[in-house]
Amino acid sequence: MQIYIHTLLAPPLRNRLLEGLGNGHTILFREPEDSSETAREKFTGSQWVLGNPPSEWLNADSETLEFWQLDSAGFDKFSTVNVQAKVANMGDWFARPCAETIVGGLIAFFRGVDTLTVLKQQKTWVGHALRPQLRLLDGQKVVILGSGTIGKAIKEMLTGFRCEILTLARSSPEAELHTKEELLAQLPTVDILISTLPGTADRFVDQQVIDAMKPGSVYANVGRGNTTDEAALIDALQRGHLSGAVLDVTELEPLPEDHVLWTMPNVVLTQHTGGGQADEDSGKVAVFVRNCQALMEGKSIENQIDLTKGY
Repeated sequence: MQIYIHTLLAPPLRNRLLEGLGNGHTILFREPEDSSETAREKFTGSQWVLGNPPSEWLNADSETLEFWQLDSAGFDKFSTVNVQAKVANMGDWFARPCAETIVGGLIAFFRGVDTLTVLKQQKTWVGHALRPQLRLLDGQKVVILGSGTIGKAIKEMLTGFRCEILTLARSSPEAELHTKEELLAQLPTVDILISTLPGTADRFVDQQVIDAMKPGSVYANVGRGNTTDEAALIDALQRGHLSGAVLDVTELEPLPEDHVLWTMPNVVLTQHTGGGQADEDSGKVAVFVRNCQALMEGKSIENQIDLTKGY
């Protein structure tokens, strides 16, 4: 079996992968210095692949591909890929880190931590004067867009803050809201709107949704940047309709140096670090090894997805 590892792995994780897969395989690792042509040569002809190679490789050179393990939970950018292989994503591996990031960002906003970090850099003591501006996450009314693994993890965490939580999902029986009309009816009383939506929900949070939000409420996004009308969001923040935003994702990434979001004091930016953790790559290796072992034993793989259906 020829196996291509597109994910860049440190030597200890390479060894762990080699030990987990056992002998009898040709394993080709992408190296940091590999050109695109060199990496593509390693990919071509491989039966099993770990990582997210360019879409054009998959569409043109995937005749021998039998199993493809993405190293991400999201796969929107592969919606046009046509492969006959079994495909799996990382399932809920990134759910809790994403949830902690967005909840942490909300705490930073409500408790002034983001502002205090800037004041520390400036060696400026404000102290008591800042206290009246601080707010509580405790007891807020929250709507979470999306009931996937990230949305569920956020709901679990916010329950500990005694928040009143509603979830919107088109078909999930666990969600309280199922249509945009139902969302719009709720928004005038909602304190925090959190999006975990995938890229297929392009501009779901549009001008209409933002205008319907409660004055002084907060918007948070740990889904995909294209799910939000960013211009409408910025306008709402600048004119004070919304009091703030916590954004793990933006329409353009990296965010251009001259982008207005950098200079807005009521915006917390976490730079798409939501899924990150120290053991991020070890989890990718562990899932890939388990799925390869399942294939060798004729068993079902974890987190199998259908690229054409988006889930």
